[in-house]
Amino acid sequence: MIEAKNLTMVYGNGHKATDDISFNIKAGEIVGFAGPNGAGKTTVIKMLTGILKPTSGTAVINGFDIGKEPSKAKMSFAYIADNPDILIQLTGLEYLHFIADMYEVPEDVRKEKIDTLSARFGMAEVLGTQMREYSHGMRQKLMVISALIHNPPAWILDEPMTGLDPSAAFELKQMMREHAAAGNAVLFSTHVLEVAEQLCDRILIINNGKIISEGTLESLKNEHPDMTLEEIFVKLTGTPETSDE
Repeated sequence: MIEAKNLTMVYGNGHKATDDISFNIKAGEIVGFAGPNGAGKTTVIKMLTGILKPTSGTAVINGFDIGKEPSKAKMSFAYIADNPDILIQLTGLEYLHFIADMYEVPEDVRKEKIDTLSARFGMAEVLGTQMREYSHGMRQKLMVISALIHNPPAWILDEPMTGLDPSAAFELKQMMREHAAAGNAVLFSTHVLEVAEQLCDRILIINNGKIISEGTLESLKNEHPDMTLEEIFVKLTGTPETSDE
């Protein structure tokens, strides 16, 4: 459902940000993407979502090649970026309608989604306020709501918990579980290894632009007996992940 095929990105200065990245996330899976800062997580996500064109390789979402059928591929996924400061001159409701218009969400469907999601994230009372007046966490909540408004089968989330209060983070984790249980796919990058342990069916660890380890939490611990996920991560990358956002 979310497939990376030999994704390589070489920037103009010759820096190879990612090197031959391949993985496949199937329906029903939640997969965590972990790695040190600068390891290539966001570059991979931007290639998957069509924001960056890879130097070589392809990304396929729900059967659609992002390079060859970008519109169909983009209708098939929700994307939450790591920066929620977008179009902050709009009210929350105006922004949600703007996104719903782009995805051609019918009026009755969008109303139900906006009502349900804004209630779950505690945003219903502030949708009439300009986003410039929102805190970082409130903007992040709105980005989550907007990403899910067209109910796509694949979710691609870049550090989605950043800035969320505990209640909102709990809701998002619940929604990720619900989405996967309904036969959909979730890929999310994270700096919080505890979150990966709680949620993930599999974990991808990237370092220096390469996938250096992949597996279930059980398989990773079988390969590295008597070690926590954090200890495994440090051993593989030489860099401790942060314990909070």
